[in-house]
Amino acid sequence: MVTLIPFRNMNGLFLAGDHIFNIPWVVSVAATDMHKEQSVVSLSGGHLLWDYHDADEAVVGFAARSPLSQAFHLCAKRVLDVAVSLAALIVLAPLLLTVALMIRLESRGPVFFRQTRWGRGCKPIRVYKFRSMYVERCDPTGVNQTVKDDPRITRIGRIIRRTNIDELPQLLNVLKGEMSLVGPRCHAIGMLAAGVPYEDLVQDYHRRHLMKPGITGLAQMRGLRGPTDRPSKARARIACDLHYVDNFSVWLDLKIILGTIRSELTSGQGF
Repeated sequence: MVTLIPFRNMNGLFLAGDHIFNIPWVVSVAATDMHKEQSVVSLSGGHLLWDYHDADEAVVGFAARSPLSQAFHLCAKRVLDVAVSLAALIVLAPLLLTVALMIRLESRGPVFFRQTRWGRGCKPIRVYKFRSMYVERCDPTGVNQTVKDDPRITRIGRIIRRTNIDELPQLLNVLKGEMSLVGPRCHAIGMLAAGVPYEDLVQDYHRRHLMKPGITGLAQMRGLRGPTDRPSKARARIACDLHYVDNFSVWLDLKIILGTIRSELTSGQGF
């Protein structure tokens, strides 16, 4: 039997042997629709399971990477972002132009939908998407989450949302350096989860903004998508984001990109 010893002034952290466990995150993630084995094991290297060095100065193991190593991975990440996004925009140009034309033919209004969202360091950025809703029903704030069979969505909008084609204009944000191919999901400012602002629901929420937001991320690769109508779903996604921040490497980015492609080809389910 393992004895859990609570830390003073560190709510939810417990010492067990040579490791520190963040119990609320384990509970919130395991309570979601993910398989319990995946939810715990996939996160056990970073946010849920901490390396123990000193009881008063707990240090996240992967955050202790040397400055040289950090610089290498950040530089490699930017090279990957520019190369892949530029190549994708060129290769997908016929598809992007076709989608733009179909949007204009179906309903009045602009082809692109622009929304202010959180960027790195909590800096607001303008994010591009293909417009998938009737212009008079669009929600520029992003507070009203999309639901299944949402009447605001156009016919072509349902197709591009289901296939995530509506996200492809964000490749422009990646080229501009505002976003990355991989990172925490780019949230609208003031976004709600289960009717509560994320900042109120998750105490550590803004730590996810230490990294640039991504077109895809660990949560998306794990199938955590759709409306966050329960607190446990929202906490599970933020747990994935914080795990990514703590464990970031260009190799993890490549794994998430390949995992996302596989997930979309086998079980794409956006709406």
